[in-house]
Amino acid sequence: MNATIDRTLFNERVTSPPARLSLTPAGSVPGLLDGAWWPRSRDLSRELPALLDVLDARWGRITRVTVNPAHWPVIPHKVPVAGRMVHVGWFADEQDPHKLILLSYTAGRWDLLVIPPETGAVAAARLMSAAATRSSLLTASALLAREDITRDARETLNREEEWETEGGHASATAGNLDPAGCLSSARGR
Repeated sequence: MNATIDRTLFNERVTSPPARLSLTPAGSVPGLLDGAWWPRSRDLSRELPALLDVLDARWGRITRVTVNPAHWPVIPHKVPVAGRMVHVGWFADEQDPHKLILLSYTAGRWDLLVIPPETGAVAAARLMSAAATRSSLLTASALLAREDITRDARETLNREEEWETEGGHASATAGNLDPAGCLSSARGR
């Protein structure tokens, strides 16, 4: 019995899911960011081709990408995109750890907020909207910090609301009643 291998399966490019991306409207007043990208993983070799396919059509041919290595375990030197190679570089101290910089020889530079892949859909939607706001003066790290503060405040409010619905202040006060039903205090009666 002879086995044959269909080589067409190995030559086909595995397509990535579409990039999750939000960009500032064309012609808007420039801000510190040109939008946001929400990758599905921290694998640049897998994530960049889908992103660059979309951006090449909108911004022109992207030739170089830079990242901060703080959140990317492996940074390839080049990534194949649509039959060509895109150079990938990194800057540890000079570049915001939550920003991706895209360069084109013919069209310029764009900066995108990189939303961590593990971010929930609701928070990611808020971040994508904030990063695509016209003339925003918030950095990538500032947007993520603001989201963390907002999330913490929401969690605190939710805990307080839960405490109140479970009896809250009335329940805690009821524990301080003496047998006659009167409130007792630390100072005495």
